[in-house]
Amino acid sequence: MTLNRAVLVSRREAARVTRLLRAEFASGILVLIAAALGFAAANSPWADAYDALRDFKIGPAGWHLDLSLGAWASDGLLAVFFFMVGLELKREFAGGALRNLATAIVPVGAAFGGVLLPASIFLAVNAGGSGARGWAVPTATDIAFAVTVLGLIAPRIPPVLRVFLLTLAVVDDFIAITIIAIFYADGLQWIWLAAAALPLALYAVLVQRCAGWFDRHRPLAWIVLLPLGALVWALVHASGLHATIAGVLLAFAVPVAARDRRRGVGDVAERIDLAESFGYRFGPLSSGIAVPVFAFFAAGVPISGAAGFATDPVAIGVVLGLLVGKPLGIGLSVWILTRLTGTVLGGDRRERFGVFCLAGIGFTVSLLIADLSFAGPEADVARLAVMVGSLASAVAAAAFLLRGPRARRSAR
Repeated sequence: MTLNRAVLVSRREAARVTRLLRAEFASGILVLIAAALGFAAANSPWADAYDALRDFKIGPAGWHLDLSLGAWASDGLLAVFFFMVGLELKREFAGGALRNLATAIVPVGAAFGGVLLPASIFLAVNAGGSGARGWAVPTATDIAFAVTVLGLIAPRIPPVLRVFLLTLAVVDDFIAITIIAIFYADGLQWIWLAAAALPLALYAVLVQRCAGWFDRHRPLAWIVLLPLGALVWALVHASGLHATIAGVLLAFAVPVAARDRRRGVGDVAERIDLAESFGYRFGPLSSGIAVPVFAFFAAGVPISGAAGFATDPVAIGVVLGLLVGKPLGIGLSVWILTRLTGTVLGGDRRERFGVFCLAGIGFTVSLLIADLSFAGPEADVARLAVMVGSLASAVAAAAFLLRGPRARRSAR
């Protein structure tokens, strides 16, 4: 009985990972198209119209929410993306790959190594300069892009490496959230942050105590919870903490599995996974609208505004951080941890290092951190460097993965 249950749990987890990878693949295609359109528009005869659209302001001025469309994309729509990130983090810690220390230690350690080395390279290149404040730009991994590239160039890669990449990216997102919350708070206003705690607490009580009710009456979740979430977002935005953190806080309040005796049999309560339910509902909004719209505005970098790109310390630091720092930081961490723990990662050396290179595709969160770190031409340089570094990392990953044994067998 215990063995069968273990097999069942394993199959459920495998099915969940498969669904997530398919969703990330589709999202990556949409984001790639949106980013290409934004970049093309910014470097076309319609560049002025594109800039006017991005800078068009809308929203209630009394709440200090008369933001440009570009700001709404980064502060508002990306909060939905970070809500999804928070849900996935909680699911991984509660019942996924991060629940067990023995299975989590390698991807968790690799994620930290993949943050520390790129940041160190960037700081070494920008030591003593004003660009040093962008040290976190090359530390993020865009899982949607990484999975898209992986699916296109190496569909037969060992499943264990896919799970490793997904788990590493989840931890990477957690580190990025922490970095944004600590290092990119703009003049923190504690009174507004304290005010945000009130609707957040009410939201948490409702989702914890009434999970079954919201699962049965799904339209009411939008009517009751969405206004509370919007209020939390507005108050966090007013506090000076980056508004996307509100999405993470709201996600962490959602129960992964809550008991609902009304739907159980006898005294056995049915387990309601409200996090999964919310994931199904908000996933299309995040991957189909929020992230592509953000990419459309964030990738609109005029090449003419990035003069001296090849010799700019910020550009060099970002590109080297993503292309060199990410795979080496992850690879060194994996090498150390697998020898200390006796864990076998799977795949051959080319496949493993190809996956490590995929982690250097740092698009969405890296672009966000670039916008938080710089302004004006410096921001254009940093964003262009993110795109160049991510593209170079994808090419490097392809160079390794397309020469792997499974790729050669597939070609035959």
